[in-house]
Amino acid sequence: MSSIDKMKSVLSKKGGVAPTNRFNVFFTPPGAITLLRSPNKENVVGGLLAQVGNAVSGNFDKRNLVPDPRDISILCETVSMPGRSLSTMDYQGAAQSVKVPYTYIDADVEMTFILTNDYYMRVMFDNWISSIFDTDLYRSGYKSDYAVDVVIQQLNQKNVPVYGVKLENAYPIDMAAINLSNSEESGVQKITVTFAYDRYVPEGALSSTGSAISAASGG
Repeated sequence: MSSIDKMKSVLSKKGGVAPTNRFNVFFTPPGAITLLRSPNKENVVGGLLAQVGNAVSGNFDKRNLVPDPRDISILCETVSMPGRSLSTMDYQGAAQSVKVPYTYIDADVEMTFILTNDYYMRVMFDNWISSIFDTDLYRSGYKSDYAVDVVIQQLNQKNVPVYGVKLENAYPIDMAAINLSNSEESGVQKITVTFAYDRYVPEGALSSTGSAISAASGG
């Protein structure tokens, strides 16, 4: 059985434990997505009305017209680091049956974002999902037009990346409902979005930093 001193020695050698509240998420929605522009006409009108409302209330800021990856990262409250499982088939060997892997499955990634008074994240995902599937024309868009790379980083106590994953060709597939209630006067509104992607690529500190810069710039 490990002693406390041995555990402390291992933790010290490994730089301590990984904190759950230190992470970064970087992505830039497709270039056609702004808070005023969308393939869906109703969303364009809704975006315009939202910005008019912000102007009337004194909350209008032209910097909000284009999603800022830094704002997105700050507003991300929770994110799941994706898992991977191997699909196997049973193979009858000479002595016993053994499992043989034949493919892999990467789990979808769920993110929760804090909603601000201009519904910044909700409007952005409304427009993004409309670019994926047009509900008026009942037509799907081209994946190259709506998929982007997403980078998730684990940070250490000094906010330096120690590990990261890049989700290749990611896009939202589910936007959860937002519950409104008179019984929660001081509650904070949040939105949960699930992303699908082609595959994830594990990255080290240096490579993840490079990927984060590329994802934040829309590259």
